[in-house]
Amino acid sequence: MESVHPSNYFPAGKPRLMPSEETLPSSTAPSAACDYDVIVVGAGAAGLLAATRAAERGKRTLLLEKNRKPGVKILMSGGTRCNLTHDTDRRRIVDAYGKQGRFLHSALAALGPKELIALVEQEGVPTKIEETGKVFPASNTAVDVLEAFMLRLRRSGAELVLEEPVRELEVLDPAAGPRFRIVTSARTLTTNRLIVTTGGQSYPGSGTTGDAYAWAARLGHTIVTPRAALVPITSPAAWVADLKGVTLTDVELRVTEPAGSQPDAKGRPPKPKLLDRRRGSLLFAHFGLTGPVALDISREVSGHAHPSTLILECDFVPDLSEAACDEHLRSQAAEMGKKQVFSILPEAIPRRLAEVLLARAEVKGEQQASQLSKADRARLVPMLKHLVIPISGTRGFAKAEVTAGGISLDEVDSRTLESKRVPGLFLAGEVLDLDGPIGGYNFQAAFSTGWLAGESV
Repeated sequence: MESVHPSNYFPAGKPRLMPSEETLPSSTAPSAACDYDVIVVGAGAAGLLAATRAAERGKRTLLLEKNRKPGVKILMSGGTRCNLTHDTDRRRIVDAYGKQGRFLHSALAALGPKELIALVEQEGVPTKIEETGKVFPASNTAVDVLEAFMLRLRRSGAELVLEEPVRELEVLDPAAGPRFRIVTSARTLTTNRLIVTTGGQSYPGSGTTGDAYAWAARLGHTIVTPRAALVPITSPAAWVADLKGVTLTDVELRVTEPAGSQPDAKGRPPKPKLLDRRRGSLLFAHFGLTGPVALDISREVSGHAHPSTLILECDFVPDLSEAACDEHLRSQAAEMGKKQVFSILPEAIPRRLAEVLLARAEVKGEQQASQLSKADRARLVPMLKHLVIPISGTRGFAKAEVTAGGISLDEVDSRTLESKRVPGLFLAGEVLDLDGPIGGYNFQAAFSTGWLAGESV
């Protein structure tokens, strides 16, 4: 396979055109009518595939990127391994997005998980499926995934320019010529089709600083308030920080909004409102909680006006009911009466966590199991099944993997990704109000919407 390591594309000094103008087919020379048939702004996951597909269809395509590198988030993702999709079918991708999922039908029909994997493997990058269903390059190197997309981009004839940020977007009168004028840091360009794939606000150090929200708003689009998603949760509790490094492979987190003070219409006392529940692995950290289950539930925390008022419960033995948990403790105490109480807790509970749970239940872990009373169990079972973890918020966009919120899906045609407000404007990727769970779903949506936009221009 031809080597196209990303470092080859980023020389110091003036931005480099990719591929060079000398290698482009003559049909790509700008015309008097407009400089390019299609301009794509943002060379991330969505932008790379949008530009590639547009150019493969014979469109004179320019891909603009303000960073020194394309695909920065691809390189960063998955701990630099790049979890590019999930081992599932289109329907389950749609289901994973909940209400937003309906928007993805056409995009996934254009490029589903199997087609995305095939696209990468056709460029000489084999993939693998891990037990969680996450799909990674077999090399565990995100650079290889980006390399695959860059190879296809080069063959397509699209032109990539780096270190050229867009300053202004203007809609022109299409009756008089091109539809859009784009002012960059270096020049003014015109085009009839514009694809915006600048991402959201997560990991702003990668260049995703929400630039397109202001552009879209000026063009009449509604911006659903952006908020951090797939982001670690913070806790003010000292005992949470003391557990840093403790990992649990299978817990359930539930986040609820406290009950109000007013009874309902039938005079019944108010009940807490369940906002979300998720199951997966959890990691305690010095700041609070991270790991897949914490990241998945975090959008409800970051989207709440007063996150410190939310109730976050952790179920450490989700396969056991409260009654079954109590019976486990009772039977183990009877069978292992001479051992310490620590020894009869479920195997999934590490010693450090067990010490915290027993202390909070006011049960002595060093005492013999035979001394564990019914009252002790009545205090301990809720610690195992409903431990309330105080939270203060999240670590924000700086540590968020994706952005929830963005350009309203109601104002974008899901069949083409064209704006319903501005003809000729196409929107794809994380700039849209579209966010899914951890596990490759968000990259799949970005790649699929980018591909469909390139197919539609």
